[in-house]
Amino acid sequence: MVATAANASTIRDHGDNVVSLRDQGADEVSKRLLASSARLSRNAMTEIDWDQPMDPAKYGCSPEWSSLYGTDYWDEMTEQQRVALTRHEFASIMNIGIWFEMILQEMVIRDQYLGNYHSSEFQFALTEVADECRHSIMFAKASQKMVGKSYHPSKFVGRLGKVFMRTARAEVAYTGILVAEEILDVFQRGCMRDEQVLPFIRTVNEIHVLEESRHMKFAREEVRDSMKGVGWVRRQWSALVVSIAAAFIFTSMIRPQAYSDAGLDAKRAVAARRGNEHFKSMVRSSCAHLMSFLDEAGLLTKPAARVYRKVNML
Repeated sequence: MVATAANASTIRDHGDNVVSLRDQGADEVSKRLLASSARLSRNAMTEIDWDQPMDPAKYGCSPEWSSLYGTDYWDEMTEQQRVALTRHEFASIMNIGIWFEMILQEMVIRDQYLGNYHSSEFQFALTEVADECRHSIMFAKASQKMVGKSYHPSKFVGRLGKVFMRTARAEVAYTGILVAEEILDVFQRGCMRDEQVLPFIRTVNEIHVLEESRHMKFAREEVRDSMKGVGWVRRQWSALVVSIAAAFIFTSMIRPQAYSDAGLDAKRAVAARRGNEHFKSMVRSSCAHLMSFLDEAGLLTKPAARVYRKVNML
């Protein structure tokens, strides 16, 4: 399904509205986000024709967003191999998205446990959890249709995710939520209007970008609220923990197995990705807005910045 001009305009208008709410109180923001959710939410289960055959010439993500684009390895590939690579890469990204969206759901529910049930903040938090459940199902169906494979983080990163999920509080939890969603958003915005990409994947990206703009606004408000009156030691610690979590999430997005499943030499592909200046530049430029917010919130400390630079997010 091709993204229409009206839908694209809705995304732009919605994003502008989110920015305009920045200086309002948390409950007022939540009220507006609830109204936005009721007005703009979409259902991938009915909007996407999951039985429609895939065009064998269409990519899983824009070629320019492939982790190997611009490398010698990419130049050696046939067009069929490039298509297969982007499909497995994006399936991996969506599957890792499911993993951290499940972490986010538990953190939000825990944060709202015994909360003010009558408040708009509580009600939007549960709306966010419901959205994340739908997104995870959408990603699962999309990756199943595209490649029929599931990808998971390494066992070590999976264990770290459980620790983070059970221990993160306040600004660490909500900045973690924001960073994880922004990382996925980076990939999806770059591909959602590219007609070289499978139509149903473009629709998946469009739906997620639209709905996650609300979630990211909510997370920003929670971070700002949590950071009020925070001392130097806590700020340094929180910033470092979030940066390390972000680094693990980002470096887990495209699993080595995805290269193997696409018929490539995984070791060579991973080495090519690490040295790919084009991919690094794309990531850095797309993360500029996130880094600006972290700086504004006092969470882009020197130690944290070093971590972000190491994984090319800064």
